[in-house]
Amino acid sequence: MRILFVHPNYRSGGAEIAGTWPPAWVAYLTGHLRQAGFGDVHFIDAMTDGLTDADLAKQIEAFAPDVVGVTAITPSIYRAEDVLKIARDVAPNAVRVMGGVHATFMYKQVLSEAPWIDVIVRGEGEEVCTELMLAIEDGRFPADRHKIKGLAFLDDGKIVATQAASTVKDLSKIKPDWTVLEWSKYIYIPLGTRVAIPNLARGCPFTCSFCSQWKFWRDYRVREPKDVVDEIEELVDNHGVGFFILADEEPTINKKKFVAFCQELIDRGLPKRVKWGINTRVTDIYRDRDLLKFYREAGLVHVSLGTEAAAQMKLDVFNKETKVEENKTAIRLLREADILVEAQFIVGLDNETPETLEETFRMAWDWQPDLANWAMYTPWPFTPLFQELKDQVEIFDFSKYNFVTPIMKPAAMERGELLDGVMNNYRRFYSRKALFHYPWRGTGFRRRYLLGCLYAFLKAGYQRTFYDLGKAGYWGPQSKKSVDFHFDETRQLAEAQMEDWDASADKAARAAERREALRAQGKERAVRRSAEFKMPNGAEVKICGGGDRQMDDA
Repeated sequence: MRILFVHPNYRSGGAEIAGTWPPAWVAYLTGHLRQAGFGDVHFIDAMTDGLTDADLAKQIEAFAPDVVGVTAITPSIYRAEDVLKIARDVAPNAVRVMGGVHATFMYKQVLSEAPWIDVIVRGEGEEVCTELMLAIEDGRFPADRHKIKGLAFLDDGKIVATQAASTVKDLSKIKPDWTVLEWSKYIYIPLGTRVAIPNLARGCPFTCSFCSQWKFWRDYRVREPKDVVDEIEELVDNHGVGFFILADEEPTINKKKFVAFCQELIDRGLPKRVKWGINTRVTDIYRDRDLLKFYREAGLVHVSLGTEAAAQMKLDVFNKETKVEENKTAIRLLREADILVEAQFIVGLDNETPETLEETFRMAWDWQPDLANWAMYTPWPFTPLFQELKDQVEIFDFSKYNFVTPIMKPAAMERGELLDGVMNNYRRFYSRKALFHYPWRGTGFRRRYLLGCLYAFLKAGYQRTFYDLGKAGYWGPQSKKSVDFHFDETRQLAEAQMEDWDASADKAARAAERREALRAQGKERAVRRSAEFKMPNGAEVKICGGGDRQMDDA
């Protein structure tokens, strides 16, 4: 059976300005399929190759696949749907499969707007995808699709979702096949070297209200450090990778495993051959302040910190469980360990103003990270924060849900003014860094790395790809009132998805009511117990000091 995976051609002017990123998802799925005996697996990276729909159609037709599979995050969902529509036209006998975070949670929306999709794989893909492919190969699909956990599909016009599949419990079975990728394509611009995105852990124990990763992976699991370093050594030896970024939301959560991972890299001499970066939380930097130089010895050179917001109110809204003052100290600790630090800010909620944007710039400059990034708040429709803000969401063109387009309109600003404020922060921060910091400070490696980052920014700016500025028609402050984000206003929420959200909201409301009722009952029982309680000697109950009055509520 011939399986063809396709990565959709979608770009936003965000993360891809730093280089061409290898789609790790296809390596992890292919590795699991090969263990199950599937040898005829192929891959088309339409994004990196910049394929038009016509070119993609020719390649799919030439492969003559039995299965065509795609994945999609929210902004690439329409392009992923288009891939399977093309497959329907040029390979009509192939089973059309979609996976990824957006389809997992929004399967009702996806199947409503793209009924040509045969089946959606929901959640963690390796085991579900393999079971699905075995059913297709054996001729048991679609007859047995109701028996396979973790799927969604249309059955006689009705949307069906089978029971959720278990997460992968034995992570030693995760053995990605990196040979499926053409590694000469994937270059990290700041260092001019091949880049990879391996995976140490899955899931996250934190529940940031704007994030969906903890919902997608469900439980937090860490792979054996030796297994991961085996992968990295293969990537370095066989594919020429010189830089990698751990795909984990926060690889430092399990300190013991992370330290073992670093030690394994050191023991094999890999830090001399490959450098790497991570995303993590401010609190973990505090916890590991005495280990930061050890991490640097292991090759860690870039940490992206989820500082998220300059104002404590925003941190509380995001459920970040951190304090503003902690951010500055964490950045200083990393720089003292000779680790480059990138501060991430989320902007563009309904309470954003020119003054709050200015505040984020002042704090970024005061904290002095090496790099700063201002991301537009993007209301993933499957996150808790969306449920709170959904009445304020006006745009349902998911292709613009990319962290660079202002989906939310602040009450005090137009979207073009918000974009201009963010661009003003970028201009000021990086022009000052370019003139006074990058060429003159730090070690030779630090200077080379930062100048490489600056080159990536300038390249994207010159090509008008940064933040999709060319498509939006932004040329500076003079154009902020004429910016056009080209929202497709015909995009609306599918009725089926709305019903699902309404059901979720009702469920949440009932749960809140139950919690409030239980609290009230608890208070009532406490008052009753207090009134009925007697000291063993029959004495009256007194508080400390012998009084009988409680303190007034402050």
